[in-house]
Amino acid sequence: MSLFSLIVALLLEQVRPLPYQQFVRGPLVRLADFLEGHFNAGERRHGALAWGLAVLGLTALAGLAFVVLHGLNPLLGWAWNVLILYLTMGFRQFSHYYTDIQLALRMGDVPHARKLLAEWRGRPADDLTSSEIARLAIEEALAASHRHVFGVLVWFVLLPGPCGAVLYRAATFLAEHWGRRAEENPAEFGDFGTFAQQSFAIIDWLPARMTAAGFAIVGNFEDAVFCWRTQAATWPSDGYGPGLGIVLASGAGALGVRLGMPVVEAGEIADRAELGTGEEADVDFMQSAVGLVWRALVLWLLLLLLLGLANLVGS
Repeated sequence: MSLFSLIVALLLEQVRPLPYQQFVRGPLVRLADFLEGHFNAGERRHGALAWGLAVLGLTALAGLAFVVLHGLNPLLGWAWNVLILYLTMGFRQFSHYYTDIQLALRMGDVPHARKLLAEWRGRPADDLTSSEIARLAIEEALAASHRHVFGVLVWFVLLPGPCGAVLYRAATFLAEHWGRRAEENPAEFGDFGTFAQQSFAIIDWLPARMTAAGFAIVGNFEDAVFCWRTQAATWPSDGYGPGLGIVLASGAGALGVRLGMPVVEAGEIADRAELGTGEEADVDFMQSAVGLVWRALVLWLLLLLLLGLANLVGS
């Protein structure tokens, strides 16, 4: 059931892209801001209480609905799984930016590519070269594929029903949202978001390594493992644990491209660690990154199929 739910949700998203801002991000922003407004007294324990109400509450509701629907009819339970996966995972939340940037670079329209990248990342991109744009776009795509696809997939398989998918999506969002609020106004926000970030680092421990392993298996295995072991720790955790560094280092090694490295943002040089080996990023590597992500997804779906067949044979 898990495999077919994943496949149907992914196909549905390709045919009918979800208005993510309207149906997922918007409601989560309102929930997060409501909890912050009522619980934030600047201390970590207040953030822990708010996190529990949001993440564990949503997870429990999704699980309870699954139990009720599955009790009425197993097909209703399966349909609920598909709906939750449709809301919590998928490529379309970020792929339109990536595709448009790739097209702009192929057309030689670097200013438009800079504009798209700035909208996507929420940071100025006026001084970036075409290679730097491609490099940053690949980084964003690898990170987004992990947090919007592979991380959700792992937890969906680990927990019953749709509980894992809701847990990962809600935990990811609160860590990012409250982390951004803390960066914007640290004096007022205090330690309210600390628990959300620490919890996400724990929740993301296994998915990050499974994503990195998938990239290594379907890409250049030796370089991916080498970069994972030697470079991942140099990437800043930003309060979310080392998971993103592991994913980016493995992805860069698997592709044979150099990511990270200093770039000029808002007139200042952003000092960033170097990840990967090989050549400078360009628009062709952007296409290679798309292939890497899709191959990794097919790999995990095949593994789920084999596990399902093994269970059938064993029973």
